[in-house]
Amino acid sequence: MSNMSRAASEPTNVCVIGAGAWGTTLARMVALAGHSTTLVARTHKHAESITRARENQSYLPGVTLPPVLAVTADLPGAVVEAAIVLIVVPSREVRSVATALGPLLNGDHILVSCAKGLEVETLRRLSDVIVDAASIRTDRVCALSGPNLSGEIAAGMPASAVVASASQEAASAVQATLSNGSFRVYTGTDVVGVEYGGALKNVVAIGAGVADGLGLGQNAKAAFITRGLAEITRLGVAAGAHPLTFSGLSGLGDLIERAPCHRRHRNRPGSSGPLRAIRGGSTDRLGRHASDRRRADGSCGD
Repeated sequence: MSNMSRAASEPTNVCVIGAGAWGTTLARMVALAGHSTTLVARTHKHAESITRARENQSYLPGVTLPPVLAVTADLPGAVVEAAIVLIVVPSREVRSVATALGPLLNGDHILVSCAKGLEVETLRRLSDVIVDAASIRTDRVCALSGPNLSGEIAAGMPASAVVASASQEAASAVQATLSNGSFRVYTGTDVVGVEYGGALKNVVAIGAGVADGLGLGQNAKAAFITRGLAEITRLGVAAGAHPLTFSGLSGLGDLIERAPCHRRHRNRPGSSGPLRAIRGGSTDRLGRHASDRRRADGSCGD
């Protein structure tokens, strides 16, 4: 994994597909860095709302968007001018978005998968889904992952991420475009490890929340997280990943960010949310809370 390039990035045309919290944060960040940026919302109504308010009131309220950030629902028009396309939609929508992108690509576009997860029906990694559905070469696809809460990044708080690709050139281009004074991007070639780390940590994070809800204590939770990371690593290695990748930002870093701490107000014993759902035996309420948290902390949804 290489360090962030010190050289200033040349202005790049960037298309960000998905006007959820994370997509809006990335689009805003890239636009403020001087790149020509277009944020693509799912509907004209949502695009017009964001343009009019200069704020994504549905997913990133209170964060002002720069006038230079274009917002549209016209996917073909946004993609044709772009050099880099960030796909920031829920994992279940990646295939349909990639399928729509296929006819619009010219062979030079770099596509970046910014969601964390696996395709439910096939259990394939999302970069694989993009390659398959968009009929694009593997070396033109990257995966972005790391401990990245959109609200913190939008507020200018320091954060790091990793972008991985079979092509170091493609990863470096994305790195240069996304990096700024408070957002440090590293590159790597272990796409399998980066994607598995980002996806599988969610299972361990849920288990850590259950440990909190049952009042098992910090010792038990620490042991659970540690052994969970070991299992993620073994599975990733079996799939072709490098073991050290899981000690990096997409793996250990992502797990630390996501695994709940009992000192956080939202997970305080007896509080509302996941603990009450666990103690009350309601998986429906737990699912709703998880959905609400994704919406607040870094939803890819639109």
